[in-house]
Amino acid sequence: MNSVRLMYRRIQCASQAKGQRRQYAEKCDSVIKGVVVGVYAKEGDRQPKMTPSGEKFDDRVQGKISDLIRETGIKGQLGKGRVFMNVDAEFRAVAVVGVGQEGAGFNDLEMIDEGMENVRVAAGVGARALQLQGCTDVFVDSMEYPEQAAEGSSLAVWRYHTNRRLPTRTHIPKLELYDSPDSDAWLRGLFKAESQNLARRLSDTPANQMTPSIFAQSAVDALCPCGVSVEVRGMDWIESKSLNSFLMVAKGSCEAPIVLEIAYCGTAPKDKPILLLGKGLTFNSGGLYLRPKDCLSMYRGCMAGAAACVGVIRAAAALSLPINITALLPLCENMSSGMAAKPGDVVTLLNGKSLGFVDVSKAGVVAMADPLLYAQAAYKPFMVVDVATVGYAVCPALGGSAAGFFSNSNFLYKQFEKAGALTGDRIWRLPLWRYFKELIMPNETFDISNRGRGPASSCIAAAVLHELVPCVDWAHLDIRNVGMLTRYNPLPYLLKDCMTGRPTRTIVQFLYQIACPDRK
Repeated sequence: MNSVRLMYRRIQCASQAKGQRRQYAEKCDSVIKGVVVGVYAKEGDRQPKMTPSGEKFDDRVQGKISDLIRETGIKGQLGKGRVFMNVDAEFRAVAVVGVGQEGAGFNDLEMIDEGMENVRVAAGVGARALQLQGCTDVFVDSMEYPEQAAEGSSLAVWRYHTNRRLPTRTHIPKLELYDSPDSDAWLRGLFKAESQNLARRLSDTPANQMTPSIFAQSAVDALCPCGVSVEVRGMDWIESKSLNSFLMVAKGSCEAPIVLEIAYCGTAPKDKPILLLGKGLTFNSGGLYLRPKDCLSMYRGCMAGAAACVGVIRAAAALSLPINITALLPLCENMSSGMAAKPGDVVTLLNGKSLGFVDVSKAGVVAMADPLLYAQAAYKPFMVVDVATVGYAVCPALGGSAAGFFSNSNFLYKQFEKAGALTGDRIWRLPLWRYFKELIMPNETFDISNRGRGPASSCIAAAVLHELVPCVDWAHLDIRNVGMLTRYNPLPYLLKDCMTGRPTRTIVQFLYQIACPDRK
């Protein structure tokens, strides 16, 4: 009976995802098919070599693709290629894209599986090129990694254009696997990519269209059809649980704060869950420390942590991961008003320590403090992972290359490092030393400062959160640099100047590794 329930949940998620993929393609008058095929890079005297599926397609068209590769000088460089039209009667457009070196594997220096990442890049570049050619159905060569091909192509063709008129929207094509029997791996890749696309949509939506209440409704719509329990908690509940640090941030806005309690049960209910805590500031103006006007709009993405958690649980349900997951998402706005918190205000936390709100623009750790303490006491998790955009210091330190990672557990670090290498969305461990604890405490008037002393804002924020996790294995992902706008050198299958939804797939992979440690 349990297997039937899980299969029903998976079918529901699959049908919902399929409907989203066809949403815009069905508006076209006719079906226009395109196909993406890969070609490996030239090595020495050897000419560029097509993938096995590419060779089959070349045989189908009597060697025309091979001739075009020679004539146009395609060398198989990663992400470089061309689109050829009217080569085949069924497929109007054929995108031939370089996959890089054949047989690429794990690169220890880059901390990434280059074979998998190369396929994501090639599939994404090819699918996007065919999308721009007006194809409604895009068939993608697996390039020997069908799951990664699905991820790259699905992430590449996604667009946030809800507020544009229908005639001006870019059609999102239907994606299909070309010439490969491994449809299960392809479907897994689509689930993972669409969970990240869900996080991208939630993060990129304008703040007036993604208030705490709208976010809560969006989470209900995305998760409940997959069999996930979502409880929406209002002001009365928040006050009854004494989540005072969260209320201190929320009181500056006229939008009512909300806390989401999300539970996914993938194994026996008595088993302890993993706790996910996602920072959910649906708009962070900086409070009375108002941020500069030039970058103010991008702070709608300060709920990227909460958005990633919603995407992660959606993927976990779709993949039927055998693990229990509980998520707590405190949702509010940090606004400047007569009710807003003032610099130097102090709040007493659930553990009895006093927290000084010294810098009201750094509201993330304050909003998360009491919810983090409450969740540990209420759910008794065996592991805690919090995801938040809290410290600007990771931006100049890491750029868009990797999320900042802090943990009191070497085991968690190794698992996240492996997950990032497999998904191409890497993490980089930053120090959680006593040095930083000394920067946030002691103080003459309170126990902990939300700002601390010195410029290491990400390490200081992690030190504050570490004070609130007494003994359980804990990981903190600071995604201030990767979860919001990507301005410099974005991943080829993502979009510049748009919210990224990162690191949703890395957290999904991490949960899979924890749930199924014996599987490779």
